[in-house]
Amino acid sequence: MVETGAVRLHVQRIGPRDGRAATATVVLVHGLLTDSLASYYFTVAPAFAAAGLDVVMYDLRGHGRSERPAEGYTLDDNIDDLAALLDRLGVTGPVHLVGNSYGGTVAFGYAARRPERAASVTLIESEPATAAWAVKLGGILDRVVTQLAHNEPDAVAWIAEHRGHNTARLARGAARLARDTTLGRDIPASRVLTEEEITAVRCPVLAVYGGDSDLAELAPWLQALLPRCRTVVIPGHEHSVLVEAAATVGGEVLALVRETRPTGAEVR
Repeated sequence: MVETGAVRLHVQRIGPRDGRAATATVVLVHGLLTDSLASYYFTVAPAFAAAGLDVVMYDLRGHGRSERPAEGYTLDDNIDDLAALLDRLGVTGPVHLVGNSYGGTVAFGYAARRPERAASVTLIESEPATAAWAVKLGGILDRVVTQLAHNEPDAVAWIAEHRGHNTARLARGAARLARDTTLGRDIPASRVLTEEEITAVRCPVLAVYGGDSDLAELAPWLQALLPRCRTVVIPGHEHSVLVEAAATVGGEVLALVRETRPTGAEVR
């Protein structure tokens, strides 16, 4: 557990096990509500560590084992948490940021705020914070609050019957988070980025989408907007592409890290 000054965050950090010094730091940021650092711990994180990277993953405030304050869930709050966490961990060099879903929005926001600290950004089924993003998240979170949090027993029973007990367990946790905190109001009200702030992100950006996801339509927009953006669309997958195609996603991230980091550089 790491105390950032605003919230206690649950962190896992792994690296090379053969005595080698890590060549770079990769920071993994997960998505909203039903997600946690486990989505990385059991997919790409071990491969990143085996490849010689220092891997930092953490539960966002309110998620997993991190502290759950009643309020303070705007995008800027989450970016503040990331900045404070890296400071507390003593990570001083530029980092490779990887974000899944909402985690990608947090990662990109950090890169926009602290460009000198971002070696690269990978967006997995994600996008920068725009006015359209805020409207979309508002609709999603409103449905979570009205259909899940306020009707939890029936909703969770339906999910257990049709999606399995593990998904129902995650949904129960999401319902508590939406009901007991201001997350559902805070995120749609977050400050968003202007187009100028988005285009000012000059580090390499990798955007990975499932071919059957509606977010895949963002690929041409991102490539046109960002000077160093590469997009990858993985056929046959939707929003869960990180879990369902972990080897492919991880391979793309490792290729980006290897292309970006200086030869022989060591992480600090």
